[in-house]
Amino acid sequence: MSEKNSESPRLHQSFDQAKEAFAKESKDSEHYLHRIKSFVLRTGRLTPGQARAIEILGPEFLLPFTAQAIDWGKSFKSNPADSNETPRPKILEIGFGMGETTAKIAAARPADDFLAIEVHEPGVGALLKLIGEQGLTNLRLMRHDAVEVVENMIPASFLDGVHVYFPDPWHKKRHNKRRLIQAEFVSLLSSRIKPGGYWHLATDWQEYAEQMMEVLSAEPTLVNTGVLAGGYAERPTYRPVTKFENRGIRLGHGVWDLVFKRV
Repeated sequence: MSEKNSESPRLHQSFDQAKEAFAKESKDSEHYLHRIKSFVLRTGRLTPGQARAIEILGPEFLLPFTAQAIDWGKSFKSNPADSNETPRPKILEIGFGMGETTAKIAAARPADDFLAIEVHEPGVGALLKLIGEQGLTNLRLMRHDAVEVVENMIPASFLDGVHVYFPDPWHKKRHNKRRLIQAEFVSLLSSRIKPGGYWHLATDWQEYAEQMMEVLSAEPTLVNTGVLAGGYAERPTYRPVTKFENRGIRLGHGVWDLVFKRV
């Protein structure tokens, strides 16, 4: 494995393509999902460790975006499922931040395969670094708009689970339209979950939690499994409490988990 501090051609190309895609606003006024992004691409500086992780581990663990269905078996080639065994559960995570929670869940659930999406390069580098440090083999990353990934790369009734933790609340009313959890996207992503699969969301913004509850409850292919007041769920044991979340709890801030099942 190369020790040079230079980016692989494949990785360089994939990042250039991603940046071009992010910079280009869709001109299709009839398609809401492409007109309004749920994120703003910020320029972040990579640490040397993050850059090195991208250089060394990116070619294996960072998947390129393609406008065709993902070959899951090929993508997780280092973690193949035996043809005589039950297929490994496929879990999609959207927006993993710096990746600490994602790495902990992947480590705690080695029998599951995880595809995690994040648009910000430092977060991608940070999670690749954790993959290398912890020897995780059941995790792959993508740096692309999650809506486009779901639309183009995830087949119908394909996923066993979806995680969306602490998405940007876009708390100013004029920015609410940028929120990821909107009826159209919920319908799209729900169609990619297998019957019996789950969708787990968490937020520390109460008004966004209420919107999530309203939108997901209105989706006919989903049923709420929450048993707490308001239909919210107990935090599943597989989702670790983050440092930020612990600090908020000490200050009296709430956190709301939602768990819906695909029917």
